Amino acid sequence: MLVHGSKFIQTPVLSLQTGTKIADIARAIIDPRNLTIAAYEVAGPTLTQAPAYLRLQEIREISPIGMIVDSADELVGTDDVINLQKIIDINFNLIGLPVFDETKRRLGKVIDYTIETDGFVIQQISLSRGFLQSLSDSGLLIHRSQILEVTDTEIIVKTTAKKAAAQPVRESQVRNYANPFRSPSPQPESIDA
Repeated sequence: MLVHGSKFIQTPVLSLQTGTKIADIARAIIDPRNLTIAAYEVAGPTLTQAPAYLRLQEIREISPIGMIVDSADELVGTDDVINLQKIIDINFNLIGLPVFDETKRRLGKVIDYTIETDGFVIQQISLSRGFLQSLSDSGLLIHRSQILEVTDTEIIVKTTAKKAAAQPVRESQVRNYANPFRSPSPQPESIDA
């Protein structure tokens, strides 16, 4: 299922063991190398460690009332998972990054993203356009297959502009096709008496 990433912010994390809310999602920890969600940072008054993180493997279900985990023991600290600490240290924030095409033309800045919830892979990024561009359209969606490069300061995507043909069309390339519906149809023979 595809879901906007902003939908998960402030989503409750619920424990099956106690049947209560144990935290709220504060932000997504995004791995910029493959544009996936590595974990969610959580916050709440009952947490014993801060910051605390919810790894994706611990989510049993995503329901309309929140993300469901077995218990509060599923939440980890920064020192508990080495691979997660490396991604946290990158301190990557997708929201607000400017997006350019290959020709360095600014397309807009990231305001949201769409996640596929089976693997928490970012499938699309949503852009807000500049003031003048927003007069003709409100936003732009970029699919992950169009993204060429992600850095700390910008995202580069494939350009959609077609390059003009450099060579004129040769006469041998032009073909004339006969339209069978336009060809004269045989007329019945007239009988002279």
